[in-house]
Amino acid sequence: MAEILLFHHIQGLTPGVVAFADQVRRAGHTVHTPDLFEGRVFPTIDDGIAFAREQGFGALARRGIEAAEGLPRDLVYAGFSFGVVPAQQLAQTRPGARGALLFESCLPVSEFGDGWPEDVPVQIHGMDDDAFFVHEGDIEAARELVASALHAELFLYPGNGHLFADSSLPSYDTEAAHLLMSRALAFLERLD
Repeated sequence: MAEILLFHHIQGLTPGVVAFADQVRRAGHTVHTPDLFEGRVFPTIDDGIAFAREQGFGALARRGIEAAEGLPRDLVYAGFSFGVVPAQQLAQTRPGARGALLFESCLPVSEFGDGWPEDVPVQIHGMDDDAFFVHEGDIEAARELVASALHAELFLYPGNGHLFADSSLPSYDTEAAHLLMSRALAFLERLD
């Protein structure tokens, strides 16, 4: 079974992120869910962004990198939206990564190196009309990553919701979230 370091989104470590992690745990995997916001949870994306600006996006992402210290090297790195930043950085730069699950965000691989590590499989998930994922360019970065990596998949779901897999938010989409979970669990099973 896999050991996963899962990073929350810009609204914090919400009950929906915890529920997602618990579902992965029930499938037999170990999941670490560090709280990069130290207990703060925000009712809206805008509130979370305001907090991140105040704290510094870079400082919060560094907390994610630091969360990997003391954990085994052979982790799967996963993140929702903002949490993709440390997840993707660790998957690309920390030796021993087993895989990456990038939910609703993707950065150009050039942010963290010359390319995606060829021995690190990755899945990217997002909605096909999400204002953040599609209209802010993440989908192009995702397509470039998939085109350049040996083991990469991009899954698009119909809709415009952001954070659609967080069951504690109004943007939750039951059907898309269930499909995302089934694909993520299948991905994790293939790593064994």
